[in-house]
Amino acid sequence: MPRGFYTDEKGRVRPVPVRHGRAGPLLLAGLLVLGAVGYGGAVGLSAGGAGGAGLGVTARRAESEDLARRGDADGAWQRMGLHGLRQTGPQPTECTAGSFGEVHEFLRRTGCASMDRALFAVGDGTGNTAVVAVAWVEFASRGDARRFQDLVDASGTGDVEPLGTEALDLGEVSFSGANHGSERHRGTVTVAEAELASGHLTPEVLDALAEVAALLPR
Repeated sequence: MPRGFYTDEKGRVRPVPVRHGRAGPLLLAGLLVLGAVGYGGAVGLSAGGAGGAGLGVTARRAESEDLARRGDADGAWQRMGLHGLRQTGPQPTECTAGSFGEVHEFLRRTGCASMDRALFAVGDGTGNTAVVAVAWVEFASRGDARRFQDLVDASGTGDVEPLGTEALDLGEVSFSGANHGSERHRGTVTVAEAELASGHLTPEVLDALAEVAALLPR
């Protein structure tokens, strides 16, 4: 269960996630490998980082979100100081086969119209990378989509299984559930989650990457 709540930049009250709070060895759908610009031994997107002096994570995130909504993934990563490396196309998945926990039970009872997962890789070129899993889940009704988003956003309820990172020549990465984003548009819910793959990334950067990835259209 979450240990508290906080208000994000959009004014939404969200639970503070616990490590392993989402349960299961791997979380979410398609993977996105992302790097961030480092400084002082830790990694964050702030003044002094590559690609935009004076811009912190919040400013970069806002600009990246606009590009992501338009479907410009490469532009969104570049605005975050990153560049695309590798990616797969969206891969259709049977709803219950691509989920676990309470999320799996919900999909077993309710079903979904479609589920697609994709795998991307981007980085800063200096070894700082993260993985972000992205899934697009479409439902027959907006009510089902809303209930699914509420469930998948809650801590400890399971999630959507990711595509294997082997598709991008990556080692296995386990997700903690600490950096999560979701977006609902009509009957489709997009879910994303970020996790460190290599190097050093701040939790603020990881959370921003998940929120931006959740805005990508299928």
